Amino acid sequence: MTDENPIKRWTVKRKASVVMDIFKGKTTVAEVARQYDLTVSEIEGRVDEAQRSMENGFRARPKDVRKQYESELRETKEALGEAHLQIYTLKKFRRLLDEDENS
Repeated sequence: MTDENPIKRWTVKRKASVVMDIFKGKTTVAEVARQYDLTVSEIEGRVDEAQRSMENGFRARPKDVRKQYESELRETKEALGEAHLQIYTLKKFRRLLDEDENS
């Protein structure tokens, strides 16, 4: 059941309103996704983002938003680097095993 006038642009106010309705139990993630023709994961992402922002707001010394995103980006890059190194090592190990089997 999509609206006849689909939303072309999601303003911050509109996103906050929908997320607050979910928090208050007025609607569910699935209902919002169906109503606005979005995926459940899109709505869940907005809910997760709102929760992180709220947690930051409750801190005695809130992180600057830019610093928060830079910190998350740095952690993601580190995890990606570690995963890349693991894959590289496993491939190299596999080549060594294959060479040993062929000798």
